[in-house]
Amino acid sequence: MLRLGVDVGGTFTDLLLHDTESGQLWLAKVPSTPQDQSLGVLDGIHAIAGIAGVGAGELATILHGTTVATNAVLEKRGARVGLLTSEGFRWILHLAEAWTPGPLFGWMIYEKP
Repeated sequence: MLRLGVDVGGTFTDLLLHDTESGQLWLAKVPSTPQDQSLGVLDGIHAIAGIAGVGAGELATILHGTTVATNAVLEKRGARVGLLTSEGFRWILHLAEAWTPGPLFGWMIYEKP
């Protein structure tokens, strides 16, 4: 089975193809396309499929991740947005600012004796 991981960044799109049966790995890096991120992803899929000698249709799984949205928030660029809540959910705005003690946001997993 062929599994593909894709990481879309602001400058490059990185791809890792894994053949789960043979354990073989292939890597590719293509330029990202900020005007339409899907174009860079498709270019990368065709590039890595060519490197591995397989057809793009043979990929069983495609896993996708991106830092583009995170970077936009950190750099404070992008569209200005607002948030509306209904009267009954006014408290939800405070939930985002809540501090919760402990690891993993206060979730504790106790082992059974």
